[in-house]
Amino acid sequence: MSTNLNIVLKKASKIYHEGDIVAGVVVVESSGEVRHEGLTLAAEGAVSLHLSTKNAGIFDAFSNSIKPMTLINTVMELAPAGKIPPGVTEIPFEMPLRARQSLPGAPAGCGLLETYHGVFVNITYTLRCNMKRSFLNKPLNTSCQFFVQYRPQEAAPRKPVRCEITPGSVRRGPAPVSRPNMPHFQLYAELDSTVCPLDQPLTGKIRVEECAAAIKSIELQLVRVETCACAEGNARDATEIQNIQVGEGEVRRGRDLPLYMVLPRLFTCPTTATPAFKIEFELNIAVIFEDDYVVTENFPILLVRSR
Repeated sequence: MSTNLNIVLKKASKIYHEGDIVAGVVVVESSGEVRHEGLTLAAEGAVSLHLSTKNAGIFDAFSNSIKPMTLINTVMELAPAGKIPPGVTEIPFEMPLRARQSLPGAPAGCGLLETYHGVFVNITYTLRCNMKRSFLNKPLNTSCQFFVQYRPQEAAPRKPVRCEITPGSVRRGPAPVSRPNMPHFQLYAELDSTVCPLDQPLTGKIRVEECAAAIKSIELQLVRVETCACAEGNARDATEIQNIQVGEGEVRRGRDLPLYMVLPRLFTCPTTATPAFKIEFELNIAVIFEDDYVVTENFPILLVRSR
């Protein structure tokens, strides 16, 4: 006799705000009568931090020295010990979404952080259902992930930025590049705002005014910068989220090329800073020449959840 457990949420999007009621049903499907010792449902939310060997050292990276931060841990009883008839049985539930405590880095009055799937930082929320059975039968378990978002705040003021990219600016940049016989080039890049609402695209433009070398590609790169506190200080890692090609081959001189990027769900979240970790984002405009020499202009950006 087979028995299956499944959690079905009322909200198809599975997106909730702090203070909402998470409602749905636990579906028990069995070909025969099911005896059990109790059915429970738990809501769990946690921040998982991982260290890379590059910044934290091999010992710290492979030891579980950073314990997950618990954001929510609520357990409720769905049914006492008893029997469930054969067929499909739906057991409804409602669970308030409240944090254990207020967290630094979250908006005022919030104790939950937004769902985020990164490389070294992960913020996840899960419903877990457990059916206890007699010692002769294994307990049944099932889980369902749901997503937490901040309530939209007032729109932040826009902060446009414009820059000129030349061999001189590359040599004077934060990561100076030394290359003999660097070709002459002059490019202008512009972002409509470095303060970016998560539900709106990043926009701007780039123009190649002059370039003595052949251009292979112009690309727009979204980068996550994750910082984790560890015994040796702070481990800071930058990894690429997505890359969009803006132009290919010899782009026309003196003509604006539009920049347009939709921010991916789950892999981005509002810029967050807490004592234990930080989640920040940057935008790179990369110009790749035919000989694979790359010129990059970096823009730190602030992601917000706003109207």
